This record gives sequence, C-alpha cells and structure tokens, in this order.
Amino acid sequence: MKWLWFAYQNVLRHRRRSLMTVLIIAVGTAAVLLSNGFALYTYNKLQERYALEFGHVMISHRDYFDKEAETPMGYGLSDYRDIEQRIEPDDRIRMALPRLQFSGLISNGDKSVIFLGTGVDPEGEFEIEGTLTNVLEGNTLTARPALDATPEVMLAKGLAKQLHAEIGGLLTLLTTTAEGALNAMDVQVRGIFSSGAPEMDKRMLAVALPTAQELIMTDKVSTLSVYLHELDQTDGMQAVLAEQYPNLATQPWWEQAFFYFKVRALYNIIFGVMGVIILLIVFFTITNTLSMTIVERTRETGTLLALGTLPRQIMRNFVLEAFLVGLAGALLGMLIASAVSITFSIIEIQMPPPPGRTETYPLYIHLSVWLYSVTTLLVVLLSIGAALLTSRKAARKPIVEALAHV
Repeated sequence: MKWLWFAYQNVLRHRRRSLMTVLIIAVGTAAVLLSNGFALYTYNKLQERYALEFGHVMISHRDYFDKEAETPMGYGLSDYRDIEQRIEPDDRIRMALPRLQFSGLISNGDKSVIFLGTGVDPEGEFEIEGTLTNVLEGNTLTARPALDATPEVMLAKGLAKQLHAEIGGLLTLLTTTAEGALNAMDVQVRGIFSSGAPEMDKRMLAVALPTAQELIMTDKVSTLSVYLHELDQTDGMQAVLAEQYPNLATQPWWEQAFFYFKVRALYNIIFGVMGVIILLIVFFTITNTLSMTIVERTRETGTLLALGTLPRQIMRNFVLEAFLVGLAGALLGMLIASAVSITFSIIEIQMPPPPGRTETYPLYIHLSVWLYSVTTLLVVLLSIGAALLTSRKAARKPIVEALAHV
C-alpha cells in the first residue's frame, strides 16, 4: 500500500502533465466505448427485427429449406395445427404463427404486376409488431371477417403505387394451385404498409391464411413460426423442437437473416480497426508521458538505487504510476461515454436510412457491462505495458551514470 501511495504522490508532482494524459486516455476510452456501443445496439436491433420477421424458430417440412418444390406447397406442412397446440403450453413460447408463402400476378384490370404474398393468421400476426404492423393507410386484416365478406389484402406501398390501388378498391390475384392449375380471386384492399425495403415494397402483399389456402387450394402452410419471450432462448428451443419433431426441419431466425451477418462483418472490421488505432494512440501517449517523466527523474532514480532500492522496486513504482493514470483515464472515459449514451437516448437523434432501406432509426448507444469491463482492462494493461517498456532501461542504468545525469 505504501508503494501505491508513493506512486500517487509522484503522479501529483506533475499535475498538468498527468491531467493531460488522463484526458487523452479518457477521450480514447470514450471513443472506443461509444463506437462499439453503437455497433452492439445495431446488432441487437437487427436480431430483434429478423426474429420478429421470421420467428425465433421456424418449423417446416424437412425439405422446405433445401429443395425447390415442383408445385406450390409441394413441401408444405400439413399438421401445423396439431404442432401448434402441443408446443404453445411451453412457458418460453409467446405464440406460434402459421404462414403460407406464395407468388403470382396481381391485377387492377389494366395492369398486372408480379407479387410475393404471405398468408398470415390475422389474430396473432399483428401482435408481434413485425413488418405488417407499419401501416401507412387503412387498417390491418380483419381478424374474423364475415363468411360472405370479400377477401382482404394488404399491399406494400410500392406495389400499391404501381397498381394505383386505394383503400376499399378491388384487385385480382392470379396464382398456381397446389395441383399446378391456375386460380384467380378478387380481393379488396384493406391497408397499405411499408416493409422498409424499397425493392420488397414493390412486390409484397399479405392476405389472411384461409384466403391464401383457398387461392392455392391446399390445407398446408409453408412454415410454423415460433415466437419466444427471450431472444437468447432460441438455441435451446430449437434443440427441443428438433428432438420432438425429428422428421421436420427446424431453423433459427439467423439462417434467414443474410443481411444481419453482412452488417455485422462490416461493423466488426470498421469499429475493430478504429478501436485498435485509438488504443495505439493511448499507448503511445502514455509511453511518451512516462518517458519524459523517467528522463526528468533519472538522478532521483540513481539516488534510490544508491540507497539500496532494487531495480524491480523502481520499475514497480513506475508501473503503479501508470496504473493509476490509466485507471483514472479509463474511469473518466466510462463516465463520458455513459453521459453521451444517456443524452442520445433522451434527445433521440435520427440516423439516415441504411443502404437498401427507407426508414430512419434512432441513434442509441448500448451500455454493456462486458464492453466497459474489457475496455477498462485493456486500457489499464496498455498503461502497465507502456510503463514496463519505458522504465526497464532507467532501472538498470548504472548508479554513477544516473547520478551524473544532467
């Protein structure tokens, strides 16, 4: 403890220099925490978005994800209602939603456009705050329509624009049935939504699952999307479902989230390189400060050696000084990063839409205990490393030469 107190007193001997070093370390630490905190926030939001879009775990026919069916629903899931009833009592499961993917032509009588459609369960689909809940005009699909009601459709805004569709207007869907024949159905526009991706907005539409099954002439669905209460339960639930249904395919959300991995790889490179550069600047700053301090205290070092102080004790003193400076800078950097993160969460700065998207998103910084702990540890270790590097020569200098230093 006395050596730590001695190091503390030495740090205070050059208050201005020590303060400048602490501030540089703090700014570098805050920059690393803020940049990586933004990356972590982006990862978390993308994970949540794709989990909501596809379901945390998807159950399907064993060949659905790997092979191309010759006819629509050739690899469809037929006993999905039974599976749904069996798994929903599990406390980890929020809900299970059947979905039917299909494609074809949609026409307003004058113009026909290719569409990518999804048959959904209106009673549960709009509770999960997914793509279809971003309604721009009209409403979501009716949960329990009358038996004689015209089937409803929700159009993505790009598709609605191409067809000059309006709420309440009639359109015609044309697609191939499960038997390979053609089938058509008149539908009424219920709502217009945005998926956030311009290219998808030109093709997407959604109808109620019974409407899609009637159009395709099937009682099957493409997938059963299982939604969980917690994202980190995905691996465990997939393992449970794979064991319960070995003859079916189970796939976690990330198997469909190709964009997520591209963004993550890009951000890892960008913020990783930036973090290394910042930490190197911190390292050289500490090295420069300690080098000047050691040169100025060469005669003091020689006196201590002459009085019987061991070289390792001299080095230990400089290491403790660097430890205190590095720790102070890291703690101050943590406070700065936390304050900036909280400020951003209050004022809600909007970021421009990412490539391929049309929606802005708030600039938030993720406060991670793990990130803060690792960054602080790295800064302190860099400070100690700089002290070891610069103090070794001073501690081994001959006493006569050290005392004669001018």
